[in-house]
Amino acid sequence: MNVASQTTVEPAVQTLRRLPVSIDEPTTLVELFERVARLHPKSDTLNYKKDGRWLAVSANEMLTRARSIAAGLYSLGVRHGDRVALLSESRCEWTLVDAGCQFAGAIDVPIYPTQTASQAAYILKDSGARVLILANHEKLVQLQAVLEDCPAIEQIIIFDKEGIAPGEAMMLAELEKIGRDLETKQPDLIDKIAHRTKPDELATIIYTSGTTGEPKGVMLTHANLISNVIDSAGRFSFDTEDTVLSVLPLSHVFERSAMYMYLYHGMTVYFGESLDKIGPNLREVRPTIFVGVPRIFEKIYARVKDKAAAQGKLNMALLNWSIAVGTAVARLTVKHEKVPYLLAQKHKLANLFVFAKWREALGGRIRLLISGGAALPEELGYIYIGAGLPIVQGYGLTETSPVITGGVPNDNRLGTVGKAIPNVEMRIAADGEIEVRGPNVMRGYYNKPAETAAVFTADGWFKTGDIGALDADGFLRITDRKKELFKTSGGKYIAPQPIEQLIKGSRFVNQVVLIGNERKFPAALIVPDWESIESYAQLKGVQWKSHSELCRHPRIIDLFERQIAGLTPNLAQYERVKKIALLEDELTIENGELTPTLKVKRRIVDEKYRNVIDRLYE
Repeated sequence: MNVASQTTVEPAVQTLRRLPVSIDEPTTLVELFERVARLHPKSDTLNYKKDGRWLAVSANEMLTRARSIAAGLYSLGVRHGDRVALLSESRCEWTLVDAGCQFAGAIDVPIYPTQTASQAAYILKDSGARVLILANHEKLVQLQAVLEDCPAIEQIIIFDKEGIAPGEAMMLAELEKIGRDLETKQPDLIDKIAHRTKPDELATIIYTSGTTGEPKGVMLTHANLISNVIDSAGRFSFDTEDTVLSVLPLSHVFERSAMYMYLYHGMTVYFGESLDKIGPNLREVRPTIFVGVPRIFEKIYARVKDKAAAQGKLNMALLNWSIAVGTAVARLTVKHEKVPYLLAQKHKLANLFVFAKWREALGGRIRLLISGGAALPEELGYIYIGAGLPIVQGYGLTETSPVITGGVPNDNRLGTVGKAIPNVEMRIAADGEIEVRGPNVMRGYYNKPAETAAVFTADGWFKTGDIGALDADGFLRITDRKKELFKTSGGKYIAPQPIEQLIKGSRFVNQVVLIGNERKFPAALIVPDWESIESYAQLKGVQWKSHSELCRHPRIIDLFERQIAGLTPNLAQYERVKKIALLEDELTIENGELTPTLKVKRRIVDEKYRNVIDRLYE
C-alpha cells in the first residue's frame, strides 16, 4: 500500500471549545478508550454472542486490540488524517476498529450495511477512503461491481473468514497480528501516533442517510464527540453497575455516541444479535438501560397487545384496564402529584397481573429506557411509565454529535424532549426553526462548502431543520421537520408527524404515512397490523384469501376510517384525513423506505406508491 498525500480538511465554521474540568476527563477518543482500561478495568466490558454463547472482551483486551489494529493500519501505510471506511452490522469488532482508527490518527467513515452498492460507492469516492473494512464475504460480493470505480481503495479487510478466497482480502485477525509484530519492534510507536491527535482534529465523517437528497458527510471532531459524551453524562444517570443491550446501528451517530457514553461510565455492554432478536436478548442479558428509537418501543408494546389478544377477550380487557390505570397514575406522577388511594390500589393489581410480567419479558431489571431518533408518541410514554418502565426522550442530529436535549426521570415532561444539555444553547427562529450552538456542533459537510454555509446563520447558529417551541422552563417540544411540512392545494400547511402519531394510537395500525402535498386534502397510506386485522376479520366473519384482498375489502377500509375519525376529532377541518390506502407490505430499511433509525423516507414512499396515491385523488 503506497502512502498517499494527506488531505487537509480546513474548518468550515468556527468550533466552540469546551474546556475539561477534571484531569480524568478525556479530550479525545483515544483518551476515552485509555480511560476505560485505567478507571474501569472490567472483565466483561464488551460482550457478543457466538455459537449460542455470550463471550466477553475485557477493558484491557479492548485497549490492546485497538492498539494492534492501529499498528496494523500503520503497517499498511495509513497515516494521520487518512480515511478508513467501515461497512458492517453493529458488533464487537465495529467498536474495536473504531477505536483502532482513532489510535492510528485515521478518520473513520461508517457506511450503513443496508445501503446499496451505488450509495456505498458514492461515500467511498467522496470521502477518498484508502481502506475498506467489511463484515464478511457477503458484503464484499455486494460491493464487488462498484469497487473498480473506487480507485482510492488500496486494501480490503474482512472480519469473518468464511467464503474468502486466498488473496481476496485481509482478515482482521491478520491485521491485528501484523500490528502486534510492529508493536514488538517499535513499542512506543502507537503512543506517539495516538497522542499526536488534537481535540479539534476530525475523528469521523458520518454520511447522513437523510430522508431527502444526496448524502452529506458530516465532519465531527474529537472535541465534538467528547464534549457531547461528557455534557450528556449527568442527564442520563448512567453508572458503572449498569448493563446495556446495544441494538441500534453503530454507523449512526446516535448509538455510536451512546457507546462512548457506556464506555465512559464503565458500563457492561452487550451487542444485540439483531432487531428481530431483541426480545430473547433482553431476557438473556437482563439490562438495566435500554436505548431505542420510537419504532422499537411501539413494536414492544404491539407484541404485548398481540399476546393478550391471542389469550382471549378477558386477557385483552385486563390489559386495556391496566393500561388505563397505569396511564392515569403516570399522568399524576410525572407532575409530582399525589395518586388517590383507590387508583393506587388499582395500580397494584395492574402491576401484579400485567405490568410485572411485561417487565420480566424485558429482563426484569430495566431502570431506564431512552428514546431518540424521532418523536416518541406522548401516550406511549405514559403507558411505559405506568407499567413501571421509566422512559425519557433525547433529541439531536448527526450534525450535533448528536445530543442537544435530554429528559430526566425525576423531571420528565412527556411530549417534550427535555432541556438542553450543559454547554449547548438553543433558540427558536422567527419561522419556528430550532437553532443551536455549542461545542458539539459539526465542523461542516465534507467537500460541500455551499451546503455548510446554508445551515449556519450569519451569527454562527446551526439551523436544525426542525420546527419546535420552548416553554417557560426551557423544555423543548418538536412539532415537525421543516422540510416535511406540506401545503395543500388550498394553501394550508400541515405537519404530518403529530397526525401520524395520533393515528398510530390504533392497535390496527402498524405504520402510517400522511400525504397531500399540493393536493386538495390529506390522505394516509397505512400498513395494517396484520395479526390484529386477521383476528378482527375472523370475529366479523369477513372472508379473505390474502392480505391484498383485505387491503381492498370495504369493511376493513371502513374499520380504519372509523378508527382515524375516533383518534383525530380535534384536528382542524383541513388537517383531517379524507381517504386512506392500505399497503400490504411493511416499510423497511432494506427496501429503502426507512432510514437506519426507522424514520420514513417520504420522497421514496411518494415515488414508490405514486399510482396508489394518484388513485386516492382521482
